[in-house]
Amino acid sequence: MTNDEPPRRSLSVRARVLSVTGIALAASLLVWHGQVADFLGFGSAGDKAPVIGGSGAPDAKPPRADGDGPGTQLSKPTITPRPRPKPTKPTNAPKKPKPTKSPSTSENGQYDEESTEGMSPVLRSRLLKAMAAAKADGVALRINSGRRSATKQRRLLDEAIVKYGSYKAAVRWVLPPEFSEHVKGRAVDITPAAGAKWLELNGYRYGICRRYDNEPWHFEALVKPGRKCPAREPYALAE
Repeated sequence: MTNDEPPRRSLSVRARVLSVTGIALAASLLVWHGQVADFLGFGSAGDKAPVIGGSGAPDAKPPRADGDGPGTQLSKPTITPRPRPKPTKPTNAPKKPKPTKSPSTSENGQYDEESTEGMSPVLRSRLLKAMAAAKADGVALRINSGRRSATKQRRLLDEAIVKYGSYKAAVRWVLPPEFSEHVKGRAVDITPAAGAKWLELNGYRYGICRRYDNEPWHFEALVKPGRKCPAREPYALAE
């Protein structure tokens, strides 16, 4: 008989060594695999830390967008109103046109020549009464020229000199400013002709009389109301 025991024992030892070596190798592979997974971020779901809500409680529910559910409500954003810009005035805004004076006042200073403005109180009061009476009789009686400025009176005289050819002939129709009763507010020219005729016939009732033969439109307060008017003068005299 041959002795076979020694070889069997040698095989058993080899198997054990291989087993231990395999286990060590497997463990090394597992450790290496875990390190690689950690390095690459491939950790398992259980290894990750749980997400905790803003309130710090683990069971807190996240707030709903509509604010109706439990949880912390979202605060509404505050809107700061923007200041409205003040309206700026246009730099090239059109200027309002200045009121222009009527032809009767532009050259006649502050008086309206076709009104009782600037007349003496006596002439004005009497003329207004006469105009009211003429209106009651159905007669139009209007003022053509009342109070005049010295500037306009001088211009009228210059025009008369050109028209009649000399100063002497012109002053029969237009007196110089220093002699004119219009400049003093004590004379009035009446229009139309029918109105002037009515005043010639009835003016004495109010103390108003026609003064010159060559000017049927020219009237002055020459007498007391109700008195007879004096005889007319042929024309005006510069004196």
